[in-house]
Amino acid sequence: MPSVVKKPHSGLDFRGQVALITGGASGIGFAVAKQLYELGAKVVIADLNEKRAQDSVKSMKSTKSFAIKVDVQSPTDANRMVEKVINKWGKIDILVHSAGVGIERSFLETTPEEWKQLIDIDLSGTFYCCQAAAKEMKRLGYGRIVNLASTAGLRGGTGRAAYGAAKGGVIALTKVMAVELAEFGITVNALAPGAIDTELVAEMHSNETRQTYQSAIPMNRYGTPDETAFAAIFLASEQARYINGHILGVDGGFLSAGIINRDKS
Repeated sequence: MPSVVKKPHSGLDFRGQVALITGGASGIGFAVAKQLYELGAKVVIADLNEKRAQDSVKSMKSTKSFAIKVDVQSPTDANRMVEKVINKWGKIDILVHSAGVGIERSFLETTPEEWKQLIDIDLSGTFYCCQAAAKEMKRLGYGRIVNLASTAGLRGGTGRAAYGAAKGGVIALTKVMAVELAEFGITVNALAPGAIDTELVAEMHSNETRQTYQSAIPMNRYGTPDETAFAAIFLASEQARYINGHILGVDGGFLSAGIINRDKS
């Protein structure tokens, strides 16, 4: 297998920009935060786990970063998070909303509590954080918003009743935001990651699910947080200024695949 590229494209430059990453203490969010920092941005890592967020900032050895505790399912928390960034650096150029949770539970076995949790965090949390950030971006006449959706929001799959519904909502919300915010110089796009090796996926995917999922991926492997982050970085860049309302699959070809016959005989 060819080696995975470790560094983002050197042609991208985020010097002078302020980036807010929710769910930035681990997984895809942290990969995005590291890459943006390496490309010159001031980075804010927002996460429910405050200690882990602070540790993530320390690990970057950055003087241009700080951590914020946020519960994205609280509109008050989302507004307070944005207010802290504005008080510190005066603006927000980029929001990458990566915060979320997931479960693998069949439709008939999903409890009301599980349904509410995923809608509150994955969908409502996206709405609250994006709305708070977009109000400041509108004031400045510029912004890049990248939401983390999922292939589960585009295709049906076992165990994805609540998660798929929430991520499908994120996709619809992203498109509405793209239409309404374009006049203010704000673009809104989303990634639809497939099977990515993160802690969340490790919790959601049983061994059976993992084997079944991988067999449906043309590249025949799970992706990495860095590979997903590269896509987010591009959509957050000035080079992507004419891309708006797009849902970018980062899935090794999963969304494009039909029957895959790996028998070489």
